[in-house]
Amino acid sequence: MKQTFDVLSATCSRETTRLYSTSFSLGIFFFNREVRRPIHAIYGFVRLADEIVDSFHEYPKSALLAELKEDCFKAIERGISVNPVINSFQQVVNQYGIGLNLISQFLNSMEMDLGEQDYTPEKYEEYIMGSAQVVGLMCLHVFTNGNQEQFERLKIPAMKLGSAFQKVNFLRDVNADYQDLNRTYFPHVNLSSFSDDDKRVIEQDILSELNDALSGIRQLPQPCRKGVYLAYVYYRQLFHKISRVPAQKVMSQRIRVSNGHKFWLMFDSLIRYKLNLI
Repeated sequence: MKQTFDVLSATCSRETTRLYSTSFSLGIFFFNREVRRPIHAIYGFVRLADEIVDSFHEYPKSALLAELKEDCFKAIERGISVNPVINSFQQVVNQYGIGLNLISQFLNSMEMDLGEQDYTPEKYEEYIMGSAQVVGLMCLHVFTNGNQEQFERLKIPAMKLGSAFQKVNFLRDVNADYQDLNRTYFPHVNLSSFSDDDKRVIEQDILSELNDALSGIRQLPQPCRKGVYLAYVYYRQLFHKISRVPAQKVMSQRIRVSNGHKFWLMFDSLIRYKLNLI
């Protein structure tokens, strides 16, 4: 039965999220039940594309990504895919009216990762828009569930949150991106001589976006607000850890928040949320 396959598909997307991201998994756990499945589906698809460009070095990445793109749009049109992760994603796209333009922008950003890029400020903003901000908008379609007025009101904060998360990831992974993947995302920054001043400019941009995003989180519908706030707290803590170390250390090791600290942040965040202190 198709229903059985749909259950399998949702399970694959959920397990993909759990395997690749402790932070997002915990955040999604605090969504109301009806929100969890579609957000797992979005994350699973995004992770699949990201994995192709980041990890499949011994395989024809360009061809694999092109096949993923073709399979995705065919699945949305047909309402089914034999790939469980794509199948769960197409269900969410069709159910919540997620625009094909958002999916195209995301996949175009993934294509940018297939080769070396000279990231001018314009290309940097294009990449951030496609790789992070449109993902925030996909999730916002789920959160607002057809309420167009609410979607438009929360659109900019959602984009800023996605952008801030991506830029924190860039700083966290700056050494691996540069040394292993030969990627330099930040425009006008020479990572061979990455300085504290360079890092400080990037951090000021991230902090501004995190602050702007919080106002949007406070206005989110109740079924998703707590989970998004928890993910925000995790990323804010990671950002603070990164901001407290010199540029040289960021270029030599990956800064992370321990799982134990994440659980402490979870309980602290829940208390603040219940007391309406966010």
